[in-house]
Amino acid sequence: MGIVDRAIANSVPVIPRPIVKRISGRYIAGDTLDEAVKTVRDLNREGCVATIDLLGESTESKADAARKLKDYKKVVDTIDEHDLKSGISIKLTGLGLTLNEELCRANAEEIVEYADARGRFVRVDMEDSPYTDATLGIVHDLYRRHGNTGAVLQAYMRRSLDDVQNVIDAGFSVRLCKGIYDEPRSIAYKDFATVRQNYIFLLDELLKGGVYVGIATHDEFLIWHALRLIHQLEVPADRYEFQMLLGVDEELRSILVDAGHKLRVYVPYGEDWYEYSTRRLKENPKIAGYVAKDVIGSITGKVKR
Repeated sequence: MGIVDRAIANSVPVIPRPIVKRISGRYIAGDTLDEAVKTVRDLNREGCVATIDLLGESTESKADAARKLKDYKKVVDTIDEHDLKSGISIKLTGLGLTLNEELCRANAEEIVEYADARGRFVRVDMEDSPYTDATLGIVHDLYRRHGNTGAVLQAYMRRSLDDVQNVIDAGFSVRLCKGIYDEPRSIAYKDFATVRQNYIFLLDELLKGGVYVGIATHDEFLIWHALRLIHQLEVPADRYEFQMLLGVDEELRSILVDAGHKLRVYVPYGEDWYEYSTRRLKENPKIAGYVAKDVIGSITGKVKR
């Protein structure tokens, strides 16, 4: 990762919100569900499937959680109405996990059952470490009753090998990513090369274990190793997919799609765009480099005009 990219990423907190808003259009579908629908429709035409991600995490009341549940149902209805090739992702803190686990379980059960009746998949996002045990426990129980749900594991977490073994035993689908939250070294690997190596190790275990894997990365080094493992283990095409974020390395996305691999794009939308944008920039300095080019390009464009 370039020194300039990292410097830009570290300066994210002082970047004015209007600038972040302007450049986030590349990585976020927009504020509204209609904008997300348009984005997903375009991706479907390009040969990609999608997951719609309504931005926003923790709720402060039961009423907030009820509103989030209603919003998630609206996403499912809209996907169905427009016959989009898409699922939905949910965050358990948005459904009340910070308030009461039983409340959250009831809300999560309701949205998963609602989506199941319409033939749609629900990915339960992984949040920061205080919620890992509860999240995996809830997914395990939901999967046993409905089947249309899966979890996310993060390669930078030291516990993830044990979680992989538990997931394989349970049989539910996994999205494997590097990890995005700022966790202490006592529970998370901090070295870039170590996280990469652990990602490859965990992916190997998951593919051998027979579960469906979402290979979520823009790191071509990891994608090469994923392709190697798929070849060596003779993993059938219906047992894996690649996953990428909206607006990141679209050339690599096209390369994978053209090679015949299933590829899913995460399509975030909503009014809570600022926290998502700044977290993504800090997590992936390379994206910060893309942002710098966008800003410089827009400035030079205005000068030329």
